[in-house]
Amino acid sequence: MTSLDSPERVQRWFETLAYNPANTMRTIVGVTKHHAAHCLEGAMAAAALLEPHGYPPLILDLESTDGLDHTLFLYRRRGRYGAIGKSRDIGLDGRKPVFRSIAALARSYVIPYIDAKAHITAYGVLDLRTLLRDWRTSTRNVWYVEDALRDIPHRRLPSSVAFVRRWRQRYTAFKKAHPDQQPGYFPRQETWA
Repeated sequence: MTSLDSPERVQRWFETLAYNPANTMRTIVGVTKHHAAHCLEGAMAAAALLEPHGYPPLILDLESTDGLDHTLFLYRRRGRYGAIGKSRDIGLDGRKPVFRSIAALARSYVIPYIDAKAHITAYGVLDLRTLLRDWRTSTRNVWYVEDALRDIPHRRLPSSVAFVRRWRQRYTAFKKAHPDQQPGYFPRQETWA
């Protein structure tokens, strides 16, 4: 684990992990033991790995209309924001540190998030250092991290009805033609980690 000392290395490690569909909230201890993570488990694991290397343990929460938020580890390098992420869906993993603001970074997830029923409506940032309990190495589920994400202030990330409708139609047409595939038509893929 000592070699996981940069956002790029942690993102590459995430690619070796299975996606965890189970209803768990594991810390880095459980993620390494089971070699699997969902988005919030991945974000917490990245925070635990990178905090000793000078990266504040920040979680970016993307609120969705379907109530299934997406979370990522948020970091900053040379004044630009990037993210590390674990997802079962294409386009929702990490981003290179090329974004001038957290809002711009959050907007980069809007199109890939649109599916038949969901889209992103807001974003917020949680500093895990504000939590008084052990999110780093607990061997128990840490549901209070999810609760804390619900309680943080979120900023609206508006998309017009026409914009969402256009991308939803594209998603629906793609899935009808290719039910077992994920779409790859997203813009700005050069910013993906």
